[in-house]
Amino acid sequence: MKKRIQKILKGTFLVSDDSFKNWRFIIFISGLAIVMIASSHSADKKVYEIARLNNEVKELRSNFLDGRSRLMRLKMESAVNTKMKEKGLAPSVIPPKKIKVKSQN
Repeated sequence: MKKRIQKILKGTFLVSDDSFKNWRFIIFISGLAIVMIASSHSADKKVYEIARLNNEVKELRSNFLDGRSRLMRLKMESAVNTKMKEKGLAPSVIPPKKIKVKSQN
């Protein structure tokens, strides 16, 4: 057991006569490690992109709600009346009448 650990620490398994099998295995494990690292980086990149897009959606939703509330305030009758008073117009005191057109045919 002690000799095996010494061989591993000295690296004699890499230079012995049957080291080709060991090198193949080491290269295979190294390739798998590179694939795993690349996959992890790709997943992290996607997580950051999703977080950025979620923040953008929240900001756009906030802008939409703010714009909609401003529009509702501008459409109120009191706001329209004040804008029209500034231009010298007043609301009519006579109610509107419906005009009915009879067909000539």
